[in-house]
Amino acid sequence: MASSVRQCVSSVCAVLASVVIVTSLAAAQKVTVDATPSHVANTFSPPRALGAAIDRLRTGTPEKLLVDPMLKEILNAGWGTVTYRQNTELMVEAWHWNPRGTWSNAEKQEGYFVGAAEPTEEIRHSWAYPLPHRGFSRGDGNGWSRLTDGDLNSYWKSNPYLSKSFTGEDDSLHPQWVMIDLGSKIEVNAIRIAWANPYARRYAVQFWTGELEPFYDGTTKGTWQTYPLGNITEGKGGTVTLKLVSWMIPVRYIRIWMTESSNTCDTHGSADKRNCVGYAINELYAGALSADGQFNDYVPHFPSRNQTVTWPSSVDPWVAASDLDESRGDQVGLDFFFNCGVTRGLPTMVPIAMLYSNPEDAANEIAYLYKRKYPISWIEMGEEADGQHMLPEDYGALYLQFATAIHKLVPEAKLGGPPFEGTFEDVEVWPEANGKISWIARFVDYLKAHGRLSDFTFFSFEHYPYQDRPTYSWADLYPEPGYVKHIVQVWKDNGVPSNIPFFMTEGNIGGGAPPSSVKGALWLADYVGTMMGEGAGATYYFHYMPSPDHPGGFLIVDKDYKLLGYPPQYLAAQVISKEWVQPVDAPHRQFKASSDVTDAAEHVLVTAYVVERPDKQWSVMLVNRDQYNDHAVKVVFSDSETKRERHFAGPVDRITFGSNEYVWHQQGTLGHADPDGPPSRSKVTGGADVIYQLPKASITVLRGVVGGQ
Repeated sequence: MASSVRQCVSSVCAVLASVVIVTSLAAAQKVTVDATPSHVANTFSPPRALGAAIDRLRTGTPEKLLVDPMLKEILNAGWGTVTYRQNTELMVEAWHWNPRGTWSNAEKQEGYFVGAAEPTEEIRHSWAYPLPHRGFSRGDGNGWSRLTDGDLNSYWKSNPYLSKSFTGEDDSLHPQWVMIDLGSKIEVNAIRIAWANPYARRYAVQFWTGELEPFYDGTTKGTWQTYPLGNITEGKGGTVTLKLVSWMIPVRYIRIWMTESSNTCDTHGSADKRNCVGYAINELYAGALSADGQFNDYVPHFPSRNQTVTWPSSVDPWVAASDLDESRGDQVGLDFFFNCGVTRGLPTMVPIAMLYSNPEDAANEIAYLYKRKYPISWIEMGEEADGQHMLPEDYGALYLQFATAIHKLVPEAKLGGPPFEGTFEDVEVWPEANGKISWIARFVDYLKAHGRLSDFTFFSFEHYPYQDRPTYSWADLYPEPGYVKHIVQVWKDNGVPSNIPFFMTEGNIGGGAPPSSVKGALWLADYVGTMMGEGAGATYYFHYMPSPDHPGGFLIVDKDYKLLGYPPQYLAAQVISKEWVQPVDAPHRQFKASSDVTDAAEHVLVTAYVVERPDKQWSVMLVNRDQYNDHAVKVVFSDSETKRERHFAGPVDRITFGSNEYVWHQQGTLGHADPDGPPSRSKVTGGADVIYQLPKASITVLRGVVGGQ
């Protein structure tokens, strides 16, 4: 931070104090706190509830970030608990949390790996193994699908743990599928499938009737319709060319819906039954079949992302030792993570790999952590199943198998998930037999039907309001509280049990908040205040670890990870975690508040978030989202039961961070802030007639005793 503004000299403080009290009450508007004791919106301990998320790090950087002096700077922001993110599943990779363990085919060092549960030497690094039977053309990283890679020696294979051998349910209850995206509507009348083993004996070839894509926006705006000749009941495997219709139908999306397996063994042999269940395809082709039997393929086949896009229902987590790729990033060794100091010794939310792993490996991971006596709060089951288009019944089937294995070794482990990608609405999927489309509702139904709802002890989701639509409009700030309130209510309305906590386990504003503006700081205050006010068990800030490639991150560092500056969100985090709340492990009671400060379009310009702290002080965090204007407000604490209105009394601390404390200076394509903090501080005497000046584009905390208590 700029040394020139590190201290508030007496003359400046006097000026700040003088502008707090405004003589004209008519100019003031009002913030009303619902301080009725029975109306507590949430009770939380800041170190356990206001946290941050740590993801996979660039290879070679954990020893730069998770040690002093950088770790000291990171922790000084004030976030408490952390959640360890499981990034390898987003890359469609197997995570070997412990490099020591056993392969199912020990001789060839391949198959299904199970990490060792017994602690020996410290695990400092853990790595990813890209899945050789991948069917995704998209996702994080640079992997590609084996369905359209042009190699008849490679193949996609579905997850064996979704077959009857492991679910105990008929395969038709867990259909596996692959989808081709042709890029635009093309007239198609035939498909060619080069089946591998195990192949589908019963399957249907279908096309999407909607104009929008079958996921996200288009999920309920079309249907999968089976081609007139697309229903296959006695598949024989091999390479088959199917004429699907006697005329041409323009389609973009084609799906193969598989409901009965041949249960014949793949190229890895018959010694392991996991090699002999599910479905496998070498290559897919789609195009036109002429009357004389000539097939014209429209699908580009490349072993890269230039290929035709495909999506599968699941992927076999089979890997070989030779698939290891340390260049893809360090998932941070669990011992290093817990011992470096980043957790502050607080209970930590940890993940298991579930979408691309096996139950025994996940159970050993949790057993390992408990044997090390690390403090564990919650265990998140898999990573973003919705973003990988996994149907909720499939996620449920995996969830129960992994829960059974974990609880066999660690009965007290508290499990939950999914976690959802950031979204504004309910996650919807293709309708089941009864027409239900809510992902979370169907997942909960699946657990209930199996008598296992007690295994679901928390619900988690992510929050990135502008992740996929970068924008630089200041007005992006206005809808944030509404976004949070809406999505929390959506989850409740669609089946999240009311008796379990919910967590926002990873989030940030996304695009449109560079370090040149305090916009991201104001968003952060609104998001944290609203999320906790809606009853969250905890919120976790993402982009906690700085990177030279992310100049708008939590800290600005150079290529050698030398600290260059403190961005607005870092400074806002300090205000939230050290000023608004008391940084102690003790209950804070949060109350809701309303504001009548609006613009002509009825956007609320000043938002308010209120806690009663353990030190008996009331703390009001006020966010002035007006980019150009100060606002004057009166703060009233209202009790609807006693019909009393109270106010701050005696000395009131006033802490402000905003556009006056952070000024960006652009220099070509680079820039720096001066000042870059600290927050301004002053004191004012409270009272019924006192109103408070809120500088433009700022976060202000008012903290003191409320009279008449």
